[in-house]
Amino acid sequence: MFVRKLGQACSRGTKARRWPAFVSCCCCHLPRMAKLHSGKGDHLERTKENTRQQTLTEAVVESMYDLSPTVKSLSLKVNNEDFSFKAGQWVDFFIPSIKTVGGYSMSSAPHKLQHQGILELAVKFSQHPPAKWVHTQCHVGSKVRMRAGGDFNFDPQDGDQSKDLLLIAGGVGINPLYSIVQHVVDLHRLSQKSETAYKPGRTVLLYSARDEGELLFREQILRLCKEVPDISFQCFVTQQQEFKDPSQFPRPKVGRITQEDLKAELSCLHGDHILSYICGPPPMIESMADQLSCLGVDRGNIKFEKWW
Repeated sequence: MFVRKLGQACSRGTKARRWPAFVSCCCCHLPRMAKLHSGKGDHLERTKENTRQQTLTEAVVESMYDLSPTVKSLSLKVNNEDFSFKAGQWVDFFIPSIKTVGGYSMSSAPHKLQHQGILELAVKFSQHPPAKWVHTQCHVGSKVRMRAGGDFNFDPQDGDQSKDLLLIAGGVGINPLYSIVQHVVDLHRLSQKSETAYKPGRTVLLYSARDEGELLFREQILRLCKEVPDISFQCFVTQQQEFKDPSQFPRPKVGRITQEDLKAELSCLHGDHILSYICGPPPMIESMADQLSCLGVDRGNIKFEKWW
């Protein structure tokens, strides 16, 4: 994976305003996007400039199950109070018997680690040695070592100005964004107990996958939306003619996320206070980031992580 943001953040006024009317733009391109890594090389090489912990922490697989035909969920017990992560980050994943180091975003929130000592990952099958090990050899009781890292994260502090979030996920790129959604809910809960705690703004999650079977965490996210009405959720499928049971999906749509979809969501957010996080296949990220910039989103507020 590779993470960066587009441009540098500009100074912004403190007064909230609604997003202005948009001018349709389909020919705007971001030159810097072409300079991103091609995806060649291993996880440690691609992320060598990212922030990361210096020490390794042992974790034990406590449970595992199939999230979809191609994705396994791992629940890992961490017995190290010094180990922590921010919503949206990943871990370097060291397997004793395998030389190649994996890199996987957390699909759980920091709160769960802090209070239960549990960290969760969702790993898609591939021939990459760490992923193949998870799907073919890993079992309850397996031990691994990890360290958290990454500059793609959402970690507001008490007293910070509220931000609206536009989260865009493609496939297994949902993992860090699901972590962020859960963190937003935890922040909502804290804000109800403390006047000085950070108060989240609105959160919109647009999630695209090949088919409905690959829309991970759908039921869990819907429950969070019911708890916090300021979170909205829409599902897209790109290689399926129709949803088998549309009533089971939030605002189901066949096809890719379009500029019109982005424009509609942005119109409900506060333009001066939007952060957008995008995670998925590189072509999708380039398209979404390009279109958001065309629609007027501050380039410094578009953050993305590419998974190969």
